[in-house]
Amino acid sequence: MGRLDDWDDFAELDFEREERCGFPEVVFGAGKTPEQVASIMKALAAQHDRVLCTRASKEQADAVFKALSSARYISSCSMLFVDSRKRGAQTAGDTVSEILANPGGMGKVIVCCAGTSDLAVAQEAALTAHLMGSRVSLLTDVGVAGVHRVLAHEGELHEARAIIAVAGMEGALPSLVAGLVDVPVIAVPTSVGYGASFGGIAALLGMLNSCAGGVSVVNIDNGFGAGVVAHRINVPPVRFET
Repeated sequence: MGRLDDWDDFAELDFEREERCGFPEVVFGAGKTPEQVASIMKALAAQHDRVLCTRASKEQADAVFKALSSARYISSCSMLFVDSRKRGAQTAGDTVSEILANPGGMGKVIVCCAGTSDLAVAQEAALTAHLMGSRVSLLTDVGVAGVHRVLAHEGELHEARAIIAVAGMEGALPSLVAGLVDVPVIAVPTSVGYGASFGGIAALLGMLNSCAGGVSVVNIDNGFGAGVVAHRINVPPVRFET
């Protein structure tokens, strides 16, 4: 492919997105070559203190490491990022659990994960909101098959400004959570389930048909999209504050 600064041969980067939306343009790794991802991230990192790539492969991460030695790859949720903020503000830790355990961040976003099989999508949502500046907690394996597991966290759920509920199978978790709280719930259907789940369509339709108020639904497996929405609810732009 050519040099790493030849990104304009195949991409048109939006360097003003952070000014408009509060966070730089995010790279979607799937379908891109390792060299393309490295070239794009290098260009974005030259102008922004945080750069994020979702659905990144190990091969893409290896290419980025050669261009940006400070890059980090979280294999459990296929996320690749650069955080060049000052020490103390930088993202620290080698796993999502370690990263979220660090103090800092604004407000409170809670990500609820129905089962361990949904964890990669939940981690994508949690890490997205964290990198954007929210304080995030991740509650794992709290699906409705054992409803007591959700109810045990009811007090913590009431501390959140926004909640993300990630579930496959029949997708019932967001309805249960939304019936307990008075804040927006972003529902994320996953492609987890047996044949009749139709690759997440059953969960998607179940969430769209929720009778609980305050539930919004993103696309199947779209943890990133849910993380962005939750962060914007949790930390609204300054221009909207009263």
